[in-house]
Amino acid sequence: MNQKKVNVRRLTITAMLAAVSSVLMFFSFNVPLMPSFIKMDFSELPALFASITLGPVSGVVVCLVKNLVNLFFSTTGGVGELSNFLLGAFFVLPAGFLCRKDKSYKNAIIGSLIGAAIMALFSVASNYFVIYPVYYNFLPEEAVLGMYQAINPGIHSVLDALWIFNMPFTFIKGLCSAVIAILLYKPLLPVLKTNY
Repeated sequence: MNQKKVNVRRLTITAMLAAVSSVLMFFSFNVPLMPSFIKMDFSELPALFASITLGPVSGVVVCLVKNLVNLFFSTTGGVGELSNFLLGAFFVLPAGFLCRKDKSYKNAIIGSLIGAAIMALFSVASNYFVIYPVYYNFLPEEAVLGMYQAINPGIHSVLDALWIFNMPFTFIKGLCSAVIAILLYKPLLPVLKTNY
């Protein structure tokens, strides 16, 4: 009976965090010195909280739900949502696994920072081998490269652009969510915590 209560509580909190995450994704915005199709948002923050407090599966579920919801409003034919889901999952998983047995403040910090670094590195591979090749069906590779070259004419290939632009941007994006999560971790832990 007690386990059933924990499961219902975990499911309810996961659903609430997914709803918040979905709303936050609507408030994405362009950033200077990045092509217009790359957006900044804080929708990974609730997923990170879910992963740390409820477990890695809950974190990934929040990432999945927010992208499924935003699929109905997609301007990228689902490509942006696929990318967001993959990167978000790689961001929240390390913190979820580290905090699985010990939800200490230290583990939350280390897991969040490791997640930001992994997400940044993974963004190069996922964009180069999966996301951008799909984009090329809608926008030729030369046009994508041209958007980067308009910012930095010294860029000679899409791979260069991913290392120079996307990886640092993705790391900073993850770092912003990690810092906010770390600041709010202690006050929110009693509210979100369940035994899993």
